[in-house]
Amino acid sequence: MFSKTCEYAIRALIYVAQKSKDGSRIGIKDIASGIDSPEYFIAKILQDLSRKGFVQSAKGPNGGFYMDDKNLGLSVADIVREIDGDKLFSGCGLGLKECSENHPCPIHNEFKHIRQAIQIMLEGSKIQLFVENLDLKLTFLKK
Repeated sequence: MFSKTCEYAIRALIYVAQKSKDGSRIGIKDIASGIDSPEYFIAKILQDLSRKGFVQSAKGPNGGFYMDDKNLGLSVADIVREIDGDKLFSGCGLGLKECSENHPCPIHNEFKHIRQAIQIMLEGSKIQLFVENLDLKLTFLKK
């Protein structure tokens, strides 16, 4: 459903949020290991997300990535829009360019409800909630 870049971005932001809630900063090696991602790839993703304000970063010996209170309020939908665009929430289920209410594809009427349900679920899925569920061991990021 998401691109590989988007999957890694979501997992990395949740991981950073959980590991930095005590004020610490997390390095790329730890993040890559913690979410089973290639180090170079996740570094590139997080640098981009840092420039865009989705995660904070600091350089130096005590540097690394961390999240502030504003970042904890991000939804998965915010991340998806930034990485993959809006296609998941508005695109045609068959990938057609001209699909619309006035000119529907064969699955348009059924798919629009699925798209809407996904959007509502992802809008309500906040980073802070994932951190709380991880802390309670209700969910996991890595086996």
